[in-house]
Amino acid sequence: MDAYRYLAEPDMHEAHCPSYAASLGYGGVVAAVALSNFGSAWGTWKSGVSVIHTGIRHPSSVMKNIIPIVMAGGVGIFCLIVAV
Repeated sequence: MDAYRYLAEPDMHEAHCPSYAASLGYGGVVAAVALSNFGSAWGTWKSGVSVIHTGIRHPSSVMKNIIPIVMAGGVGIFCLIVAV
């Protein structure tokens, strides 16, 4: 007869999770968005510095070094999608 207990309607007065669970969930989303944007900005900055140095030393290979900048931006957009 215990199997019928699971088919009955749930008791709406009983909480299934702690009251702070939503705050922790939103905090995780905020942390993911903030850290992913910071990481993407950091990668873009480091790649930009390397492009500048490459442009000074080897001007013919500047276009090859544009790829990390594009990839850093792509990672930032991907992390925003995953965070939401």
